[in-house]
Amino acid sequence: MHFDSDVIIVGAGVAGLSAATVLARAGLRVVILEGRDRVGGRIFTRRDPDCNAVIELGAEFVHGCPAEIWDLLKRHDIGARELTGESWCVRDEKLSTCDFFSQVDELLEKMDDRTPDQSFLQFVDKCCTDVKMQQTKAMALRYVTGFHAADPSLISVHSLVKGLRADEEIDGDRAFRISTGYESLTKVHEKELARAGVPILLNTKVEFVGWAGRGVELTARDSKGVHSLLSSKALLTLPLGVLQPEVGETAAVRFAPELPQQKQQAIDYLAMGKVIRLTLRFRERFWESIHPQSGRDSKTLEQLQFLLTEDEWFPTWWTTLPEKLPIITGWAPFHAAERLSGKDQSFVVERAVSSLSNILSIRRERLEHLLEAAYFHDWQSDPFSRGAYSYVKVGGDRAQQELGAPLENTLFFAGEATDVTGHNGTVHGAIASGHRAATEILQG
Repeated sequence: MHFDSDVIIVGAGVAGLSAATVLARAGLRVVILEGRDRVGGRIFTRRDPDCNAVIELGAEFVHGCPAEIWDLLKRHDIGARELTGESWCVRDEKLSTCDFFSQVDELLEKMDDRTPDQSFLQFVDKCCTDVKMQQTKAMALRYVTGFHAADPSLISVHSLVKGLRADEEIDGDRAFRISTGYESLTKVHEKELARAGVPILLNTKVEFVGWAGRGVELTARDSKGVHSLLSSKALLTLPLGVLQPEVGETAAVRFAPELPQQKQQAIDYLAMGKVIRLTLRFRERFWESIHPQSGRDSKTLEQLQFLLTEDEWFPTWWTTLPEKLPIITGWAPFHAAERLSGKDQSFVVERAVSSLSNILSIRRERLEHLLEAAYFHDWQSDPFSRGAYSYVKVGGDRAQQELGAPLENTLFFAGEATDVTGHNGTVHGAIASGHRAATEILQG
């Protein structure tokens, strides 16, 4: 059998790009196939021309100080700024500053992975029976649906404990933005891969993976038709949502033979979180003049960083602080995302403006007058992601490890859903998984 390459990598997100970089440095012939018309996967950076501001349609924050990201930033002299500002919450229909994350942390610290696994909803129902705890319970549920984009009745307490421990090791309570956008990381890899002669074939959708016998054969479709590619090994970095079609949907990729039952069970023990995010640019930072409490001398929202509410459409908002730009981002997770997914941008913008109007008690007409631009991408309807990022369901303690395990030294798996360190759902978790898979290939 003639091999076109030593390794075919499916997916040009950061997992695939980081794995390809390691393999190319080791002298292997690598080809990357990407169904989109761009690299980056769920990193999707754009720039607002009027403000010359970075707009992230996908990953935005660097959570803590993970080496996978900070080593790259330092090596290539790429700047990052830590978030500053105040958190404001809506309580009893009143807007005030709050210590949202500290209050939630007190409750999260009560979770225990030494007892049988349970869903987060079961956990809070048992631990928050006191009437005085009901507000904290509601905040914790909003945190899990928002930060993890998860269904509280499905997400595993064991996985949450693992994630909290992993965050402690990297100062995960701190958050940063890359000054030139997350795409700076993908460009670093792209440049190195170009120098190494690694081709990245865009608009090339893999439809079939045959891995019986020696080597692997992939069938991919591009603008010129269907092609077969042969290799000794293949690394799949497909998002969980692509490996896990909804009931009644056709699988995006067929396998022959089918993936083993153990790996299919691992896929079933994981879930794809749902989020709709929308970034709005206004003519001015109108919130700077809002006084939530009465009186001209009361504090304004000038230092607003996070706005945490119970709004049914866009419950969470954040600004660009420490940069003072007239830009604010709305975050609609879980049920809110389900209601918005599949809608056109005008509908989503309309709902977002209405939410801001209600939350900040400002006339909708004024917001519409001030609004100058909107940026939006529906990850649920995107066929190359089918969701935002992954989480572990109850009983799935080993699901990520099983999903990432190689098959017969032929098929390898990477991507944030295969991260076993507690950093699934993050860019650094995806990069780490690419490095892990590349090591497995080199040692195979």
